[in-house]
Amino acid sequence: MYDLISIAFKYIFVIIIYLFIFTIIRMIYLDLKTVDYKTDLGQAYLKLLNRMDSLPFNIRDSYSIGDELSLGRSSSNDIVIKDPFISKKHFRILKDEGEFFIEDLNSSNGTYVNGDKIGDVVVLKNNDLIKTGDLEFIFLNKNKEDI
Repeated sequence: MYDLISIAFKYIFVIIIYLFIFTIIRMIYLDLKTVDYKTDLGQAYLKLLNRMDSLPFNIRDSYSIGDELSLGRSSSNDIVIKDPFISKKHFRILKDEGEFFIEDLNSSNGTYVNGDKIGDVVVLKNNDLIKTGDLEFIFLNKNKEDI
């Protein structure tokens, strides 16, 4: 009788181990599946600092900035964020004469650069922190290295 129970527990233990290994492999696969290797970020881009899994909406890890980039809830924006703390047209980043500028578009909750609320157009420097709603981005420019 004890031999039968012992054999049953051995098989149950082996099945549990295989399920654990399968779960780990599945998590690795799903994590790798979300990485977009084809995206060329260009010379300047926004990198998300928040953990993506802690946000209640879909968002990418980074966004390339061409000549202009806009963020808001409206589908006409380049970055569409379904966050109640973000306005329909929240902010935009413009490139002019090699410099990047951020402009708040009269958003309700404001846009913050390095902790300061912006009211006018502000020049972005490499490694500037941009906070809007619950999101925090870092501005990175490959062509400019500020020390």
